Amino acid sequence: MVDFACKEFQIETVIKCGLDLTKAELFVLKHLLGHNTRWFTTEQIATDLTLDISTVQRSTKKLTEKKVLQKSQNNLEGGGYFFVYRIRDKREIRELIMEIIHSWVERVEKELIIWEEEQNIAAAP
Repeated sequence: MVDFACKEFQIETVIKCGLDLTKAELFVLKHLLGHNTRWFTTEQIATDLTLDISTVQRSTKKLTEKKVLQKSQNNLEGGGYFFVYRIRDKREIRELIMEIIHSWVERVEKELIIWEEEQNIAAAP
């Protein structure tokens, strides 16, 4: 838990909010974090997590776009291909989340400056 002012946050909530993830995306992320060196097809993930394949496909697409997952194309001998996914290095994900948190801090600081200025104007005679 992270205690911020008058509220506590579980770190998963910070990650979910910071990366703007759905519950399914967080579920996929946590699963792949537990198997950080292994590549998975969306079918394998769906089976492991008992999720609909389309949910997993949307989740892996979004997590890849957010640079949380790595995606690799495997070509089939007779033509065609399929994609496999794995989690990026945990340090990279941590750095990504810390960038988001630093961005939040900067926004809060700017809002505090505006708030202070507004209070000075309101207090002026």
